[in-house]
Amino acid sequence: MNEPAPIQPSTRSIRSDDPIPGVKNLVLVMSGKGGVGKSTVATNLTLGLARRGYRVGLLDADMYGPSIPTMLGVTGKPRAEEGKLVPLERFGVKLMSLGFLLEDPRAAVIWRGPMLHGALMQFLGDVAWGELDYLLLDLPPGTGDVALTISQKLAVNGSIIVTTPQEVALADVYKSVSMNKKVGIPITGIVENASVFVCDGCGKEHSIYGKGGGQSVADFAGVPLLAQLPIDPSVRTWGDQGVPVVQAAPASPIAKAFLELADRVVLELAKTGEDQGELVIDRSGGTNRHLPISRS
Repeated sequence: MNEPAPIQPSTRSIRSDDPIPGVKNLVLVMSGKGGVGKSTVATNLTLGLARRGYRVGLLDADMYGPSIPTMLGVTGKPRAEEGKLVPLERFGVKLMSLGFLLEDPRAAVIWRGPMLHGALMQFLGDVAWGELDYLLLDLPPGTGDVALTISQKLAVNGSIIVTTPQEVALADVYKSVSMNKKVGIPITGIVENASVFVCDGCGKEHSIYGKGGGQSVADFAGVPLLAQLPIDPSVRTWGDQGVPVVQAAPASPIAKAFLELADRVVLELAKTGEDQGELVIDRSGGTNRHLPISRS
């Protein structure tokens, strides 16, 4: 059963050419490194917001590795209605993914940057998202075309960067922080996934992947560490069954951690300034010695 929304959601600055004017908050869930649990965080955070009573959508923007259909146990193809695709729904959340459109879910998507750009903009402008309090985008890992397209075309008012504590992940996650700052995407906060493992027998916490990584990234970015999520086998178990743990076992400790993360995201977004500045594109070819895309 969903709980009533505790506070009024914030509202981003929506330009006249925005393809999703009915979406109050556009939040990116991203990471510099693959395999850190970004999609798991995106899925459970989305359901956490829905359980709090907000109107929520989730767009699987990882075109090369769409995983949302599996994690949410959704099959079938979206129908067209009045010239737009109607998103599929599960657990009260509107969903769109390239995985819904593939004939074979195991088929590789072999696209260059322009096709990624076109598909992403279609999944935004040509999908009937309607009125939403939050639309979350599960981005591919890294700092490539998808994130750059979003920074150019959309008024994003928040991003959540997911990491694990070990150095091999941090080296790439720092790059995500730098990219967001350079293209003007506000960073809402950092989520440290796989923070500790709690032994079933003795209850002792084991820092399998090290300590302090999430806080280091948060300090580097100058933003809060939103959550330190422990390793919990039930997250994998329920996710493989297409029922994320927040929906399957909302009273469990790990589900409560995701719900607390949802509450924290709502509060932090409310603090984020709405004016992100105008996009500036330098066409000098490097003569001016700075990145070609920035915000004033």
